[in-house]
Amino acid sequence: MSSAPSPAALPDPRVCERARLSRDARFDGLFFTAVRSTGIYCRPVCPAPAPRPENVDYYRSAAAAESAGFRPCLRCRPELAPGDGAWRRGDETVARALKLIDQGFLAESTLADLAARVHLGERQLRRLFVERLGAAPIGVHGTRRLLFAKQLLTETTLPVTEVALAAGFSSLRRFNATFLEAYRMAPRELRRRTPAEPAVRDASQPLVLKLGYRPPYEFGAMLDFLRGRALPGVETVDTRSYARVVGTEQSPGWLRVSAWPGSRGGRIHALKLELHGAAPTQLAGIVARVRRMFDLDADPQAIAAALSADPHLRPLLKKHPGLRLPSGWDGFEIAVRAIIGQQVSVAAARTLTTRVAQRHGRPVAIAGPDGLDRLFPEPVALATGNLEGLGLTGARAATVRAVAVALLEGRVDFRAEQTLEEFTDSWSALPGIGPWTAHYLALRALGHPDAFPAEDLVLQRALTGDGSRLSARQLRQHAEAWRPWRGYAVIHLWRDAMAAAPAPVEKKR
Repeated sequence: MSSAPSPAALPDPRVCERARLSRDARFDGLFFTAVRSTGIYCRPVCPAPAPRPENVDYYRSAAAAESAGFRPCLRCRPELAPGDGAWRRGDETVARALKLIDQGFLAESTLADLAARVHLGERQLRRLFVERLGAAPIGVHGTRRLLFAKQLLTETTLPVTEVALAAGFSSLRRFNATFLEAYRMAPRELRRRTPAEPAVRDASQPLVLKLGYRPPYEFGAMLDFLRGRALPGVETVDTRSYARVVGTEQSPGWLRVSAWPGSRGGRIHALKLELHGAAPTQLAGIVARVRRMFDLDADPQAIAAALSADPHLRPLLKKHPGLRLPSGWDGFEIAVRAIIGQQVSVAAARTLTTRVAQRHGRPVAIAGPDGLDRLFPEPVALATGNLEGLGLTGARAATVRAVAVALLEGRVDFRAEQTLEEFTDSWSALPGIGPWTAHYLALRALGHPDAFPAEDLVLQRALTGDGSRLSARQLRQHAEAWRPWRGYAVIHLWRDAMAAAPAPVEKKR
C-alpha cells in the first residue's frame, strides 16, 4: 500500500478504497468513510460489512463528514480515531489553530479571537480550514465536543449533566438539543444502545477511557524513556504503566496510562487511561495532555517516509518503527528538569530534581497507585524558594528561579499557537537558557515534531561513526532533509546511542 499522503489533500481514492477494504489501521484518522445509503460515517477500520463502492464517499476529517450530514458509526466509533497529526503538529497556521481548538479555545472565545491568535483574518482562517479539512473552525470545534461527549456516554457512567460539562456545554438543554440535532438521538438513548454499564456509578473507581493511536507504537520504549526520568512521589513508572499525581492541592487526583487489554495481539490499537479525582470540566484538557504526552496522534508512515531516505536513520526506523516523541505532563516541570540536567547525566538530573520536588512540592493524600504523594512545585514556589543544600550549582539554582519568575511575569510561556522559532527565541533570551535547552523544551514540553537540539553531544557523534563530532552548524545542515520530523530523528538517535553504550561495570566490594 502507498505511504500516507501529504496533509494538504485527501488520500488517493484508490488508496482509500484499499485501506477501507483491508481495514488498514495505519490510515485510521487520516480519512473517514461515509455511506450515502445509511447516512453513517466510519473509520477505515470499521468491522461492519464493507458497503458497495458506489455508495461510499471519503472525507478528510470527521468534521467534514458531519458537516455533510453524516452521523458517526456506533460500531467503529469515530471518536476513538487518532487525530490527524499532520494537521495538529508543527508550525502551519491550521496546525496552530487546531491546537487551540483542541484546548477548548472556541468554547469561550470567538472565531475572530482564534484568527487573531494565529495572525490571520477571520475569513482567511475559515477558508483555510474548509480547504484543508473540509469544515470551518466552528464545525471542527462542534464535532470535537460531540465526539468527546459520545465517548463519555459510551465508556463511562458519568451523569449526562457531567458529560455535558466535560464536553464544554454550560447548559444541559443546549447539549441535549445539539446532540439530538447532530446524531438524531438523545444522549440517554445513545447510552441505552451501548453495552450494559453498572446501574450505579461507583465514585471510588477511576474513570476509564480508551485512547486510540495509529500503529506501530512502541509503548515499551516510551515507558523506558519515562522510567529513567520519573520523579519519586510525583510519578511512578513500571514495565506496564505510567502514573502520576494531577490536579491541585485542594483537589488532587491521579491518572495511570497502560496498554489497552488485548492490544498486544494487534487487534486493538489503544492505550488505557484511568483517571480519578478530576472534575468534569477538566476531562477534555487532561485527555488532550495525555495524547500529547504519549504522542498518540503521530503518523508513523509519514515520519518514516521522510526520514528513511537518510542512510543513518533507515536501519533505526526499521528496528524501531513505532518510536514516538515522549513529551511531558507540565511545561514548567520539564523546564526545571532540563535546567538541572544541563551537563549532568540523566540519573543525576533525576536525583537533583527529586530533591527539589520533595522540598517544594505540595504533599497530597490520594487513594491511588503506591508511592504517589505530591504535586510538582508551581513556579511561585520556586521563584523565591530555598534551593540551597540540594546539590544544585549556584548557576543552576539562579536559572530555575529566573525561569519561574519569567513564567509568572509572562515573558515566556508554553502557548500552543507559537511557532518553533518564536518559542526558542523567547526562551533563549533568558539567562542560563541556551539553544539546546530551548529546543529540548520544545521537544518535551510542546511535543514539537521538528525540535532539534543541535548542540547535543550525543547527536553530534551519532552520524560520524568514528567517535568524532560534527559541529552544531554541520549537524543542522545535515538535518535539513529531516524536516519537519527532526524531533523523531533525535529520539531514534538517542535510543540507539543508549543501546550502544556499554553497561556500567559493577565495582568489587
